[in-house]
Order: sequence, then C-alpha cells, then structure tokens
Amino acid sequence: MTIFHEIYGAYYRITARLLRRGRITRQDIADVTAQEGFRDSMLFLPQKLIPQADGSDWGLLRETADGAFAPVTKHLPERPLTLLQRRWLRAKLADPKIRLFLTDAEYDAIEAALAETPPLFRPEQFRYPDQFSDGDCMTDPKYRAVFRIALHALRKGTAVLLEYRTQRGETQRQCCLPVAMEYSQKNDKFRLYCRRIRRGRLTGSTVFNLGRIRSIRMLRDAPENSQTRERFFAGLRCAEPVTVRVTDERSGLARFLMEFAAYEKHTERDTETGSCTVQIWYDRSDETELLIQLLSFGPVLEILSPPDFRQKAAERVAAQYALLFPEQPLPPDAE
Repeated sequence: MTIFHEIYGAYYRITARLLRRGRITRQDIADVTAQEGFRDSMLFLPQKLIPQADGSDWGLLRETADGAFAPVTKHLPERPLTLLQRRWLRAKLADPKIRLFLTDAEYDAIEAALAETPPLFRPEQFRYPDQFSDGDCMTDPKYRAVFRIALHALRKGTAVLLEYRTQRGETQRQCCLPVAMEYSQKNDKFRLYCRRIRRGRLTGSTVFNLGRIRSIRMLRDAPENSQTRERFFAGLRCAEPVTVRVTDERSGLARFLMEFAAYEKHTERDTETGSCTVQIWYDRSDETELLIQLLSFGPVLEILSPPDFRQKAAERVAAQYALLFPEQPLPPDAE
C-alpha cells in the first residue's frame, strides 16, 4: 500500500494547475504538460483535457466562443489528505530532523491540525544497527539556527563566515562557500561541504560537521562559482573503487545491497556460487566510515582491493582480536 495516492501525482498537479487558471488555450495545455509531465505525457494528457468529439476526454473543460477552454468545475481543485497520509505526517513530527526545516509556528500549526490523529508508527519501534550514539542534538535552538543559515546560504549560493570547534577543541574561523549538505545516518550528523575562500578566490574544499559550528553568518559578496555540485563531489571521489566479494549466507547479499544503496557501485553476480563481486566508489573523507560498514558484515564479505584498503581492514580486525583475546596470538591463516 502506498502512502500517497496516485491521484496526487504529476497528472493531477498538471490538471489542477490548468483548472486554476480559468481560461486556457491549447498552447497553455501543451506548455504546462511539457514542463511538469513525463517524456511521453504529450501523447496522452492533452487529449484527455481537450474536449473530444467521441467523449473520450475527462470532461473537465469546455470550449469557449473564442476557441479557448474554460473549466466546467465550480470550485478550485483541492488535495484533502487521507487518514493514512495524516497518520504518516503525524509520525514524521516525532522525528527531530523535521524541526530543522520548520519554524516553531509552522510546527505548532501542523501538530495542532493533527492532534487527534494517531501516528502511523513511533520512533521507539525502530532500531538502527551500527549507529553512533553521539549524534547531533537537532532540537537545540542554536543548532537549528546554524542549520537554517547554512541551508539558506546553500540555496542562495551565498558565502558564509563561520566559527567552528576543531577535534582538538580549538576555535577557528573560516570564510567559505557552501556547495552541498548531507545527512549521515550512521553518525546521525549533518555535514556541510564547502569551498574555502581566500583573498576573494575559491581554493580547496572542506567538510564541516554542523554540530561543531558555533556561529555562522552570511556574507554579501561571494566569488563566482562555476563548479557544479557534481564536479565538486567528483573532486572528492576516490582514485580507485573498493572491490568486495559478498556471499548470500545469512541473507548477506540482500543486507549488503540495502546498506550500500546510496553508494555508486557496479555489481557482478557469479551464477555458480551465488556470490557477488561489487565495486564501490566513495568520497575520500568517508573512507573510515565505509571501512567500518564493510567490517560489520563479518565473514559474509571479503575485501579484495585496493591493497592498502584491505591492509587497513586487516589491522582493525587484528586490533579487535587483541582486545578480545589478549593472550592468544592471531591465527596464521588470519594474517
């Protein structure tokens, strides 16, 4: 069962937009359909909106004396929510991340409108394996203020001056241009990807954890940025993908594909053994996080290459073995 009904899809939005205009022409129908529809929408939708002699249209428009069209409906199109949709929205209000995108007044208004609606699910019904417990405090008013300014600067393409706390506890200031924002479910943190600005020019790239930013303000002037988001992340991309072999033992393959759904990858399946060889491309700044994710699969996954990445995995396994069995040497076949 889908949460949002198909009547609220692209064709509904196109039709509702046209009906709200009142008087429309054939060109209006063609333009709106081309802008908001799919590639083949022009082959179907205009014929359903424009009155047809055989009555095969939807009966929403009538032709006027001047050759244009007018809606036969008396009221503007509305989009009432079903009970399932209301319950889903009520459940989403319990997610602290939603407060980052809503003002207090907006949040209170939505909560009041859904006060008598039971949530579809509750946060305590979910468990997130391998998620760190020191995530960002997204309900903190200071954090929300930083998030809003960073998001606004990102959307407007405006430079910012921020003050942040380093891992050593030092406070530094940086002038930069936000390029992208990302949420890490494993860390439960938001990251801000930026280009550094020095002497009015864009230099290298950097990543900030929003929880470490103490203050941020937008600047009036920003250097011209011709670099797209795709080109920015291409510069952070690893030089060589990580290649792994995954077996289907204990549903390992299904779990792996779900865990790494957000990564760019190439998969080849061995029909004889049922295992898969997967190449994973990643951002260099995410290497440690990727390594931890791969090791969490245990014996159902083997890291094949590159050699230095495989060596780092072996060192982590050896260190963990030493903690668990301090008096026992590592087995020879595990080295």
